[in-house]
Amino acid sequence: MSLRGTNQEVGRPFNRRTVLELIRRHGPIARNEIADRTGLTVQTISNIVRELEEDGFLLSSRLKPSGRGLPPSALSINPDSGHAFGIQITPRLIEVALVNLGGTIVATAREDIDNASPDQAFDIIARLVQQLKEPVRNARLLGAGLAMPGPFGVDSMSFIGPTTLAGWQDVNIPQWLEKASGLPGFIEIDMAAAALGEQLYGHGTNLSDYYYLYFGLGLGGTMVHDGETVRGNWGNAGEIGHVAMMTDGEMCACGNRGCLERYVSLEAFGRRQMSEEDWVEDVRPIFTRAIRMIENMYDPQTIVLGGLAPRSLLTRLAGAADALGNSIAARHDRTVPRLIVASLGEDTVLRGAAALAVRGALAPREGRMFKHPQSQDQWKGADHGPAPVGA
Repeated sequence: MSLRGTNQEVGRPFNRRTVLELIRRHGPIARNEIADRTGLTVQTISNIVRELEEDGFLLSSRLKPSGRGLPPSALSINPDSGHAFGIQITPRLIEVALVNLGGTIVATAREDIDNASPDQAFDIIARLVQQLKEPVRNARLLGAGLAMPGPFGVDSMSFIGPTTLAGWQDVNIPQWLEKASGLPGFIEIDMAAAALGEQLYGHGTNLSDYYYLYFGLGLGGTMVHDGETVRGNWGNAGEIGHVAMMTDGEMCACGNRGCLERYVSLEAFGRRQMSEEDWVEDVRPIFTRAIRMIENMYDPQTIVLGGLAPRSLLTRLAGAADALGNSIAARHDRTVPRLIVASLGEDTVLRGAAALAVRGALAPREGRMFKHPQSQDQWKGADHGPAPVGA
């Protein structure tokens, strides 16, 4: 994403957020490079950097000498200058992580619960957030990001079936989240949160266009282009689990037959009660067919396989795809394999959800910084992800 500022005085808050986000994503970085990337004057950059240093957001160090004279100083984010909560709700558990600005998980807490109702879920979230707040009560808390199964806002598919949260229709989730956490709240579909986590802290740092295939209780995915997840008009792009892959196949909760996630997902794996090796061998044909479909549709550098599944299972799936067959991805000039396992493991969603809150507070496109919304109308007017469910 291009981060450009404005040299007009009225743009000072915007410029501050732009510079801070640029340093967070690309630091250590020198002042003159910040000016080049943002289009702002060196004097404007100097003024903003001074303010950010006074607020404790930045750390300064010297670059390695490359010639005569003293090398310029390089700026990076102070990881302890702010924290955010990453929260994940699944049909089986609720987990909360406290994450610093550097993306490090400081502490976690979880509670196993089957099919939690909204009342139960947000009572648990409030308790776990409060528990994790205690050791950092004097720290700057930026917000709370919540990741949950999608899709959002589709009557025949949202909150229906074993891979979703049944009974959550017409719940204003952002409002409940902000009340439970006492912080600005941001929501995202779990697969997009996982892709964001991988983009910021995992393999995605070295990739520009890739597909993140999210292996959870259901199956989803999202294309990442130029560091940003491709979300679609209503934020539901990537529900590949509901692509019908088998003619006259198993009935899915969405009402269609032969949906991919009925065969390839944690829910499907648990239902079959087979060993990892036997199950992977059993689903190999439909899995490799899905991989070729993704490649032909999106032309990604690679497909990153991640999510909630154990790493051993993901590794077996990746190995089963050694003989993928032909697609537009079968190129002689590839620099990465067609399918790789995500680097972050099962905490990818939590880190991505926390990053969602950090970006909501710091990134220019979110439009607010350390400001709690006064009403849901304000929330709806900003670009914070999908609109409240049922709104």
